[in-house]
Amino acid sequence: MRQLPSLLLGADADRGLPIQTQRFRATNWSVYDAALRGRGSLTVGFTEAAIAAWKAEPRTTRGGQPRYSVLAITTALTLRSVFRLALRQTEGLIGSIIALLGLNLAVPDHSTLSRRAETLEVPRARPGTRPIHLLVDSTGLQLCGPGEWLAAKHGSRTRRSWRKLHIGVDADTGCIVASSLTPSDVDDASQVGPLLDQVAGPSASFTADGAYDQDDVYCQVAARHANAAVIVPPRSSGVPSATAETAPAQRDQHLRTITERGRMGWQKASGYNWRALVEAAIAHFKRVIDGGLRSRTDLRRATEVTIAVIALNRMLDLGRPEYVRIA
Repeated sequence: MRQLPSLLLGADADRGLPIQTQRFRATNWSVYDAALRGRGSLTVGFTEAAIAAWKAEPRTTRGGQPRYSVLAITTALTLRSVFRLALRQTEGLIGSIIALLGLNLAVPDHSTLSRRAETLEVPRARPGTRPIHLLVDSTGLQLCGPGEWLAAKHGSRTRRSWRKLHIGVDADTGCIVASSLTPSDVDDASQVGPLLDQVAGPSASFTADGAYDQDDVYCQVAARHANAAVIVPPRSSGVPSATAETAPAQRDQHLRTITERGRMGWQKASGYNWRALVEAAIAHFKRVIDGGLRSRTDLRRATEVTIAVIALNRMLDLGRPEYVRIA
């Protein structure tokens, strides 16, 4: 990894101290290497329980009878997400898998997959007992639709449309435990509550960047996890509260530490640097899944994101690297 000895940033720049690029080495490379190969494995099998649950249960309310269960639709949409397929190609893939396995199962067509994605309720992870350290950030996902190839071919100057993806990552496992998809003009801090509501177990800390330096963020975290630490860097113009001397809040303590040690010292003392893991998760999402959304409606896009998150977490379950710092 290339070193940048002349780079000066933040508080160290004022003291003339260079910030060296850190270097790490994976200690479980053989295990992680096998996990990476496993992510590309095409081995597909249907358990007896999955075969039995492929057909939808008879509904007891008024309306049409669905032919395929949630399991069947989720399986097809997961293959679509992992292999970046259009709906018709997804129908062909799931049909060929069923035929190769010699199973007598109906194949959901592309119209059914599109329609069911509008109202699909994807099962969430089971609640855990271990307190998690939640890392939160957001990124943009471009909308892919008709006319995109014209822009790529002819260089159209039309402004592209996109949606904002908000995610919460477990710092210990690297898994995405919460996600939401909003229009591009939605404030990041407004999604703290919806993200925290998806965290099934207790939360030990909440870490985010300076965009979340708002009173409402502290209130949302305290309302759901009273003992959770909020690690958000105060803005440069931030001032202590009126009760900073008598009953300092968490933000007041952050401001005091920054005054005493500088921002780099505060980052090290508070554990703020762990926020880099959520940025790595975003890069992982865009590299493995995609940086765009294929669906045409917001409800289908939300389903697309949820299924992609579950697929990424399953890949991490196969194995993830363990690093030690060497420089």
